Amino acid sequence: MCKFLRFFFNPLNLCSWIKDEWSLVYEIAYVKENWIDPLMRWQPKVQELISQLERMLANHPSLPKTKAKVTEPKEFNLSAPRPRGIPVPERVPILAKPRPVPRSTYQLPKEQQLLEITKRYNRRKAEELLLRANMEEMRCAVPRSRGEPLVQDSKKQPRLQFGPRILKTPKLTFYKPNDDVPVKLNTAAILREGALYQRQVEKELQRVDQLVDGAGDFSEFLEWQKRMQAKDREEQLAAGECRRLQGKLSHEEAILARQHLMQENKQKANQKKEETAELMQQYAERRLQEERSMKELVEQVLETQKNVKVAQTKLLKVRQQIVQEVIEESRELLQRSTEAAKEEQRQRCELISQLRALEMQPTRKGKLVDLTQIPGYGLEGEMSIVELRERLALLKESQRREEEEKRDQIIQGKRAKSQELQNTVEQISLCRAAMGRSAALRWEEKKALSVGPGAPCQDERVLELQRRIEEKAAERHKQAALLHVSAPRAARPKPRAQLEAQHWLELERSRERRLRALQQEGSACGPARRLEAA
Repeated sequence: MCKFLRFFFNPLNLCSWIKDEWSLVYEIAYVKENWIDPLMRWQPKVQELISQLERMLANHPSLPKTKAKVTEPKEFNLSAPRPRGIPVPERVPILAKPRPVPRSTYQLPKEQQLLEITKRYNRRKAEELLLRANMEEMRCAVPRSRGEPLVQDSKKQPRLQFGPRILKTPKLTFYKPNDDVPVKLNTAAILREGALYQRQVEKELQRVDQLVDGAGDFSEFLEWQKRMQAKDREEQLAAGECRRLQGKLSHEEAILARQHLMQENKQKANQKKEETAELMQQYAERRLQEERSMKELVEQVLETQKNVKVAQTKLLKVRQQIVQEVIEESRELLQRSTEAAKEEQRQRCELISQLRALEMQPTRKGKLVDLTQIPGYGLEGEMSIVELRERLALLKESQRREEEEKRDQIIQGKRAKSQELQNTVEQISLCRAAMGRSAALRWEEKKALSVGPGAPCQDERVLELQRRIEEKAAERHKQAALLHVSAPRAARPKPRAQLEAQHWLELERSRERRLRALQQEGSACGPARRLEAA
């Protein structure tokens, strides 16, 4: 102990290599403040203790050397272990022979095969119909001369046959005066058009009743109305001509505005080029300064990396020791967990063998059931299964009779509705024929009126607009001669400002690549330089 204290509390040892070794693991300030300074303060008392121990060693006589007694080992008084019993072999259970896998598992279902056959048949039938339709196209799609009459060939136009239906919507086909294309109406359209014609017939009957009662005639009003309509048509024609001329005038003004805008854009482009040149020069100077600062920063980083690697190696050794300890502990824990898992597996096997033994015991399966007996649970309306089946059969019979009655009522309603639609169709056909005749008469009258009067006269507004258009066109020609309009925008070459910007962008990219190459060379040459210096 005296030797240890004399060595450890020596001020030279404490302030030299002991302090350096501790500083590799902990911080220097922490070592000096918490360890070195307190030990130096305890130096007087420790020196007194060392001198006291030296005096004790000097006054202590030397002990004679005696032969040490050899330790004789003794056996432990342990009880003899019991002989391990031979485990009873487990009986292999005899399982019932499983049923073989049916062949239908590896075959497609019959419904899917039928669907595939139906799809192929329908596709072939559709192809045949398409070929027949292309070969025998409709007469309405064939071009013919204007005077050629419409000839319907029943042999060349096949008709589709459908099954019988309870309610058939009657087919109603109408023909236009100059077109023979049939129009088919559905039930809603028939009812809607029938109601419209019915309202028109009621209004006409009311008008006739009023005339019979002595109401006035509207012939004078109709003549005045025709005159006003002719006057309105003339005003509309004049207004349309004014709108056309105004559009032309706005077009001329737009061309002039575009020429002025082109001149302003040229001035702005020249000013923008001067500004971009100044900005690019400032940007180049700033990039040079940044490159210098980056080089200085790289040199500083390389110097700091030299001091960091020594500390990293020592820290790596400490961490490796900690990892070894953790690996040993984890190996012990894994061994314990495997032993516990084996014990748990053994217990499970024993429990499974007990459960299988219980399952192998014979049990009574099946139960005798009397369908005519009432269960006797004390519920209201309790009955046996036979009685329940009889009541269900009676209920199904009553429901079937009600469905048949409802079906008969629906069929009768559909027949009545079909008859009503037939009557409505006949009425519509009569009304359409009458309206077609009246429309043809009105068309002839309108055609005669349109042929009679000449072109509309031009008013003062039209003349004024024409004069303004001529002035704008002359001004546009003068402006175009002054500007010498260049080629279209699509054929113009790239402006000089765009080319300069692209050139400066390529210079910046090349400088960045050069800086990255210098950094990689510095990081690769750093270890070689350190080895040469060592």
